[in-house]
Amino acid sequence: MRILNPAKTLAVVKGAGDLATGVGWRLFRCGLDVIMTEIESPLVVRRTVAFAEAVYTGTARVEGVEARRAESAEHAVALVEAGIVPVLVDPGGTVVRRLRPTVVVDAVMAKRNLGTSMTDAPLVIGLGPGFTAGLDVHAVVETKRGHRLGRVVYSGGAAPDTGIPGPVMGYTKERLLRAPSDGVVAPCRSIGQLVEKGEVVAWVDGSPVRAELSGLVRGMIRPGIWVRRGTKIGDIDPRGEEAECFTISDKALAVAGGVLEAVFSFLAKSKSWRQAVSSKL
Repeated sequence: MRILNPAKTLAVVKGAGDLATGVGWRLFRCGLDVIMTEIESPLVVRRTVAFAEAVYTGTARVEGVEARRAESAEHAVALVEAGIVPVLVDPGGTVVRRLRPTVVVDAVMAKRNLGTSMTDAPLVIGLGPGFTAGLDVHAVVETKRGHRLGRVVYSGGAAPDTGIPGPVMGYTKERLLRAPSDGVVAPCRSIGQLVEKGEVVAWVDGSPVRAELSGLVRGMIRPGIWVRRGTKIGDIDPRGEEAECFTISDKALAVAGGVLEAVFSFLAKSKSWRQAVSSKL
């Protein structure tokens, strides 16, 4: 396998949903080599701003950055060298063991640790609840909306998961669309469309999913995806700004800013990194 430029920093971001994409996008824009990993059938709601779409369509573009599905670790390296963000179906994280990145970011947002360890890389970062800095990761970035959003925790964890999303214009749980039963999702409204409270926006196995508030369909899972009862399949934004459906969210950028703090704080203290940069000057 070809070795990536040792003067650059390789980051593997586990997950390629909207928050993970915000992280990968910012790391890429700041000059890091980035590889994203995903499961075979991602349950992504904010598909218009998620590199995970490349798993289904082969390619995805978010705010000027292109991502493509990688078929192997070797293919991922080739895409990185071409200036493209690879999205590799690799739920077990084998690419971490093969390529030994400097940074691993667990952005799966499972609300629990599914196997990430401090030994995975020199710097391991976990997003949100489920991680403890100093125990299973080196740093945790707060993902809960509010005053601490995007802050980096170097000892301890993020705020616990309450199951209630952060408020937007006073709305919390009402913003989310959830499957009323197990079954295949059949949306009848698209991302970017305005809907009224009570309107049917999707069907799951013949059961209607109705909007609990009026607003804009900000996210909707892909048609034909099978989900379990209670799975988040969409969200409604009461602010009704269409442009926000197609740009990285304020939350994702804040979380990505916390990741950048942790990464560049680590790199600034890394003697080998400073030497590599100096040799290029």
